[in-house]
Amino acid sequence: MLFRPTVESDLDRLLGCVVDESISWAHPDRLLTFLKDRQYRHERVWIAEENGEIRARAVWWGFPDGDRPLALDCLYVHPSVEDRVGLATDLLRHAHEAYGEAPAYHVFLRTGWRDDPRSSDAIAWRQEAGQRAGLTEELERLRYQWTTGAPLPGPADRLVLRPDPDDEAFVAAFRRVAVGSLDAHTRQALTTMDGDAQARADVADYRSMPGDRAWWRLACTLDGDLVGVALPSANNQGPVVGYLGVVPEHRGHGYADDLLAEITRFHAERGAARIVADTDVTNVPMARAFDRAGYDIFAIRLVLSAQP
Repeated sequence: MLFRPTVESDLDRLLGCVVDESISWAHPDRLLTFLKDRQYRHERVWIAEENGEIRARAVWWGFPDGDRPLALDCLYVHPSVEDRVGLATDLLRHAHEAYGEAPAYHVFLRTGWRDDPRSSDAIAWRQEAGQRAGLTEELERLRYQWTTGAPLPGPADRLVLRPDPDDEAFVAAFRRVAVGSLDAHTRQALTTMDGDAQARADVADYRSMPGDRAWWRLACTLDGDLVGVALPSANNQGPVVGYLGVVPEHRGHGYADDLLAEITRFHAERGAARIVADTDVTNVPMARAFDRAGYDIFAIRLVLSAQP
């Protein structure tokens, strides 16, 4: 079995890798579109090849101008392969060794997927392969959406929300918001880097998104005390709640509702018909804020990652 990244001449065979399971995957339209705009790159699409036939395929996603893959987007093994887990594991291990890291696997599933045999079977062998290849941590995130017709909250009259062109102002705010955060990504990052490095990494990541940097807002009380941050943003599918957070000394007063309302109104006033957001299933206060703001759960994001 030959394990290798692909080249352009492999494209026709890559398009023939079809997943008919109840799980997210890099279907032909997505593959072609993302290769064109460099969210996918051939050097980040790996295959297991035998006698000229693709037996397995793994596709990693990253920012178009990024220097590394950020997430495994699709894991496919031909149905005729007897040991799908073993082959998928070997493919992931070869790619991880080449990358020098093991990017997390982001799987998009329907709500109630555990009670759906097709969905649970589809994730089971992929999850086992991921674990064998080092992706041993599991996080479930709720996917929310606000759509036209849902209630639109009014302005937060107890806050002043202002832009700031200086990234350092947001680095400082992110650093304060991270203290005691319930967000799993933030908590994990703080186990491997200090607060300043973590804040700078987050600001850089949000800078890399398609959303306009000018949309970002710092939130303060009427007398100028920092309450938190609100970052309306966008991905390639449309408007998103990029990030919001409240500094520790102002938590417990419902300010998350105000910040979410600001982001929602901002996008809606620009004509957005749909706004998407994720939060960890364990972040109960944030989930309740989405519920109160008229957002509905439409899917689940399951994240399999390596230990920090």
